[in-house]
Amino acid sequence: MTSTIVFIIAALLDYLVGDPWGWPHPVRVMGWIISRWSKFSLQYCQSSLTQRLAGIALGVTLIIGSGFAGWLIIQTASRLHPWLGIALQSILLASCFALSSLRAAAIDVLRPLTAGDLGEARHILSNYVGRDPENLSETEILRAVLETVTENATDGVMAPLFYAIAGGFLPIVGAAPLALAYKASSTLDSMVGYREAPYTYLGWFSARLEDCLTWLPCRLTVMTLALLSGKPLNVWRICRRDAVKDPSPNSGWSECAYAAILGVQMGGTNWYGGVAKHKPLLGDAINPITSISIHQALQLTRYCFLLWLGMAIAILLVIGHWSLVISH
Repeated sequence: MTSTIVFIIAALLDYLVGDPWGWPHPVRVMGWIISRWSKFSLQYCQSSLTQRLAGIALGVTLIIGSGFAGWLIIQTASRLHPWLGIALQSILLASCFALSSLRAAAIDVLRPLTAGDLGEARHILSNYVGRDPENLSETEILRAVLETVTENATDGVMAPLFYAIAGGFLPIVGAAPLALAYKASSTLDSMVGYREAPYTYLGWFSARLEDCLTWLPCRLTVMTLALLSGKPLNVWRICRRDAVKDPSPNSGWSECAYAAILGVQMGGTNWYGGVAKHKPLLGDAINPITSISIHQALQLTRYCFLLWLGMAIAILLVIGHWSLVISH
């Protein structure tokens, strides 16, 4: 019953409050630790071997430490009062979901773009993506937003929910600690998981581990989206055709599923620091990418999130009911 209450409160908090700017957030603490550790490691670890070892130590320590810290905070609060424990776990779990944050980020860019202010749209976009925004056309800005929304749907929304559900079925662990552990892995990948210097060796372990942890929830998300679309075989066919060409084992699948459902095409040439990077084309260009496409993608993510959440709560309630029946 506790896990059920936590899931409901956390989902409501993410929907109603989101991630208010300036509020304390676990990811900011994770980011601070990663930044300090990275600077220290790059300064004192000069060889590829020592940097790899430092990266492994960083990954293992932060992921396990984040999960354990969350568990310890919740357990301490629960001993003071059960409802305090539920409240803190709900807040920590809500901080792991990025559904409202994704929507807010997309709207931030779309608002000036719709008003015809390309300069402001490019400026705001630079806060959310790594590609060079200076010369992006309206079409390219829309593609950038859609790619960001659909890529982060997995690692920012569905994967944290997947691990929260897994933790929810383990009363000793709980929903928030496992979600926080995954969030630490995702944050590591976004900060140091690059093949380029100076993170080539330091971020190697974090990048590979995040790929592994995201693999299963990504495939389950693609399957869920395919079922929600009403044309699962077509979506799976396009993903099998295009997603496998993407160097990432997960982001290509996530983006391609949305592309197939919306009938749009993502991928192409992006510029990073003046260097062109070519990504494989995902999906068929049946329809142009518009602001409507982006809102449809966000709605699909919400449907997927609510479906998983509803199924988890239903199973937890059934398990709770039968536990009571057996105990009596």
